Amino acid sequence: MRDQKISDDLLSWYDGNARVLPWRIGPKERAAGVQPDPYRIWLSEIMLQQTTVVVVRDYFRAFTTRWPNVSALAKAEDSDVMAEWAGLGYYARARNLLKCARVIDQDFAGQFPSDFETLLSLPGIGPYTAAAISSIAFNLPEPVMDGNIERVISRLFAIKTPLPTSKPELFQHVTRLTPQNRPGDFAQAMMDLGATICKPRAPSCDICPLRSGCAGFAASLQNTLPEKLPKKAKPTRFGNAFVARRRFDGAWLLERRPPEGLLGNMVCWPSSTWAELNPEVEPPFAAHWQRYGNQVKHTFTHFHLKLDVHYAWAPDIPLAPNQFWMPSDELRPSDLPSLMRKVFKVISSDDLWN
Repeated sequence: MRDQKISDDLLSWYDGNARVLPWRIGPKERAAGVQPDPYRIWLSEIMLQQTTVVVVRDYFRAFTTRWPNVSALAKAEDSDVMAEWAGLGYYARARNLLKCARVIDQDFAGQFPSDFETLLSLPGIGPYTAAAISSIAFNLPEPVMDGNIERVISRLFAIKTPLPTSKPELFQHVTRLTPQNRPGDFAQAMMDLGATICKPRAPSCDICPLRSGCAGFAASLQNTLPEKLPKKAKPTRFGNAFVARRRFDGAWLLERRPPEGLLGNMVCWPSSTWAELNPEVEPPFAAHWQRYGNQVKHTFTHFHLKLDVHYAWAPDIPLAPNQFWMPSDELRPSDLPSLMRKVFKVISSDDLWN
């Protein structure tokens, strides 16, 4: 009975308070028979991994304008997709996005499968994303649990076991709460509640539709749950970036990184390996290299990076297979990943190249 009341109260709140998102079919539209587009749900969920809604909105609109369906995306050039993704980070997502689009286009005639197990077999789709697509796009009662939902459930049931140890217990609660009717709306309602009311800090319990049944609120634990195991300190790695221009026309030397690994298949400035000890300075060719005064700093998921930036004028030299000259009037910093944009920002001053 309590579980049913939680689901009913949450859906009632969602009907009047659902966030308006470019990939979402709201509760009124859904009640009128409008069905979500699985392509848009899938694309948004991939983009939202490790990334906020605020950042994803513009990228989502750009992608769906350029590639309005999965078959269009499947036929896109890898380099175009990577350039459109630049700045969003976690670039393996973009590579898997293309792989998945091509599998769906070729093996499923451009139609997304609806069941959890088949979705889980596709490139780049893990348990959460498979459940979200199955639930939100196809209204199947798959339990969905993201970070927002973990926080809501931890507080709702006053679960003191720290994350990630508590995940199996949290999942049991979500499975039990997920209704057979409107499971997609329920999952989105839980996400919205966590994003707008049951926030990480200073939750707005005074307007929460679940406050009366919240064990965490009753025990005054809403500001301390969920507890989390301490994170390991991130190591710091060091490296060198090399920015060169061709003297006779000012073109910039760029290279495409290997398909696998960090920044895989992205267009970048030539750089050294990244190591926890200062690596040797190994320029891509002999020239009068000068070191820029300040290091460029960037943080990846598992480590911090500090780059020394070197710049030089270069003759029209033979290039490695992965390198190319980019005319200065065609260089778009927005096509570079965030780290390489930082390098360009410090090295693009005309004063350095006079």
